[in-house]
Amino acid sequence: MKNPNLLVLSVSLPTPPPETVFFGGLPPEAIEAIKAAYGTVVHILDPPKDGFNLTVKLNLSKLPPDEEHRQELLGKIASIREVVQGAPLKSVLKQLVSRTVKSELNKLISLVHRPNESFFVVPQADKVTVVFPMRFKDSVDSILATSFLQEFVDARRTAGLGNAPHCLWSPSPPQELKGAPAEALLANAGFVSFVISPRHVEGRKLDRTVWSLSTFHAYVSYHVKCSEGFMHTRMRRRVESLIEALDRAKPDWKKVKKAVQTRSFKRLSINDGRATSNSRN
Repeated sequence: MKNPNLLVLSVSLPTPPPETVFFGGLPPEAIEAIKAAYGTVVHILDPPKDGFNLTVKLNLSKLPPDEEHRQELLGKIASIREVVQGAPLKSVLKQLVSRTVKSELNKLISLVHRPNESFFVVPQADKVTVVFPMRFKDSVDSILATSFLQEFVDARRTAGLGNAPHCLWSPSPPQELKGAPAEALLANAGFVSFVISPRHVEGRKLDRTVWSLSTFHAYVSYHVKCSEGFMHTRMRRRVESLIEALDRAKPDWKKVKKAVQTRSFKRLSINDGRATSNSRN
């Protein structure tokens, strides 16, 4: 209230699995990524607030005067969690652009993206392979995800997606995950691998590629839930149509009873050896 231009923002990150390395509660290169993305608008507070991995102070008076750049920076601030979590991946992909060779060459790097779950990056001189073990708690979700991922890989072969990263799916861990902990290889929806080439991270493509890879599991989960909701909607509509058909097939008992009451018939009776016919309504 004293200074409405100052805003404190705290971020909590997923609990990292044992194979993932954190420095001071943050992924590697996270501090550098925050400074590069926000400049003087964001000031990192040390230590962060209790229960959080990161606390920053935003100075809204330093936002760009241009409306377009202001909205772009505000969008980045709203995505600060992805900026922090995607920092190690962005650092590896930058090396791919510059074609610099580091000691991490062919080394399996584990990056956290969900609580106690990680995906893996294998940097090489001319490409970077990113592997996602796909896990789902619900058995129906895992079945839908498996079908979706297989179609996802097949879609890569269409003519219009020739420049997209090479994508593979397998039910068992790929060769790139050799040496990974056994707990990290428990995936009930298989393993998805993307092969990133320098052309996929050139210029402004770098941020888009980092964003797409960092949020890939959320992307798949979204489509799985949409598919499940669509099927439930179709099932409800089908049941409703069947009920309507059954209702139309039911006889109208009031009309049937009235028809029985107004029906005429003849009754034959034997009286004194002679047959008589009586008409009764």
